[in-house]
Amino acid sequence: MTTLITPADIARLVALHGLPALLQRLAAAIEADFRRWPEFDKVPRVASHSRLGVIELMPVADAEHYSFKYVNGHPGNGAVGLPTVMAFGVLADVATGTPLLLSELTLTTALRTAATSLMAARVLARPGSRSMALIGNGAQAEFQALAFHHGLGIRELRLFDTDPAATAKLVRNLQGVPGLALTVCASTAEAVRGADIVTTLTADKRNAVIIEPGMLEPGMHLNAVGGDCPGKTELHPGVLEAARVFVEYEPQTRIEGDLQQMPADFAVTELWRVLTGQAPGRQRADEITVFDSVGFALEDFSALRLVQQLASEAGLGQPLALIPALADPKDLFAQLRPKLPSLRAA
Repeated sequence: MTTLITPADIARLVALHGLPALLQRLAAAIEADFRRWPEFDKVPRVASHSRLGVIELMPVADAEHYSFKYVNGHPGNGAVGLPTVMAFGVLADVATGTPLLLSELTLTTALRTAATSLMAARVLARPGSRSMALIGNGAQAEFQALAFHHGLGIRELRLFDTDPAATAKLVRNLQGVPGLALTVCASTAEAVRGADIVTTLTADKRNAVIIEPGMLEPGMHLNAVGGDCPGKTELHPGVLEAARVFVEYEPQTRIEGDLQQMPADFAVTELWRVLTGQAPGRQRADEITVFDSVGFALEDFSALRLVQQLASEAGLGQPLALIPALADPKDLFAQLRPKLPSLRAA
């Protein structure tokens, strides 16, 4: 039987473990899998683009498990009462192809994206970073804010969104978090000024310039999350030229990230090489770093395996008869025979 994990199950796991601890466990799981990067069969995600958004499939596998995620990105969905991003995923056994887990990944994607940002910032952000600008205060913002607060020691969040209601929502959700000060700003430039870390989480499917070279300050780390499909960017090319740029999976990021604006020979470093000591992360206190984060299937693989483990320990999830149970594996037709009229000629 396949185990089905619903959004209510994920919410229960967060309640059982606490959000800070769960984010830390996710970051550790993702880092552990990035450290064994060469063991994985990897491809850029397969995307189907339309005028209003994109639907993507994200597969990856090692010798034991295969996973994929179905995910969309439709910035206009809020107008019809739907999330911009919706997702589900499968974890399967490589030896037999059996689907072990069918899980929601809408909540889990937000959690794993924040955990990945945290993992990257630990090696790229300046030690002692205490302030972060959050540009784009929609569905992902709280997860990023809490990951950086609990996992990196961020004490001040400087907030801006072109939609004041989104910022008001974020303030409402984060008010009362001990040790976290919230500053609502009137513009991106105001929010970025003096920030140690800048996280961009904008949703519009267009080539936008959210961060310009004139906004950069020595030692700043940019966590660029929103530029995640062809034709969708957030950073001025001059920002990338002024920084050392780190990515998840270069073949995918050159198609989908802010990196799509740059020539094919523009130098970047895949993050797994930093985590394994094969390449340096931040080298100087005044260096500007960019994590051009588009999301990669390995992060969902790590999240699905952790969800499977934690759900099993907590007795969560329900059995799902997704695959027919056959007395004779070669007699698939037997599943239909009781439902059909007699096949014998009259």
